[in-house]
Amino acid sequence: MAISVPVPKDLSGIKTKVALNLTKRQIICFSGAAITGVPLYFLTKGVLGTQAAALIMVGVMLPFFFLAMYERDGFPAEKLLYFMIRQKILTPGIRPYKSENLYEQLEEREKIKKEVRYLEEKAFKKSSAKGASRKPQNAGK
Repeated sequence: MAISVPVPKDLSGIKTKVALNLTKRQIICFSGAAITGVPLYFLTKGVLGTQAAALIMVGVMLPFFFLAMYERDGFPAEKLLYFMIRQKILTPGIRPYKSENLYEQLEEREKIKKEVRYLEEKAFKKSSAKGASRKPQNAGK
């Protein structure tokens, strides 16, 4: 009897596990959490009490756990954070490309044509009014 094991077609998502079924990155982040959280607990336990010290320890360790576990679209949390900071703070908000609105250009052209037509009609009415009020100079001869 043969045992079949499903093999994923995309092997890029598989991470190498180092110890305790954790990746190297996760081990480093969990170690950082332990290095900061546990001493903080022992330092604050006598002053604040065990419950408050435990809550502070958990609050200090949570960012490390987040960095160890969160991943989106193949990018770890610190890389996503760097992308966000670079996009919002480091790069200017000026867009180098501005699209041309052809409809606005056509409207502007039509507006100019109407204005030219209006000015021509106004000039024609003025010139025809001047010519009608004047008497021809050679009419009495």
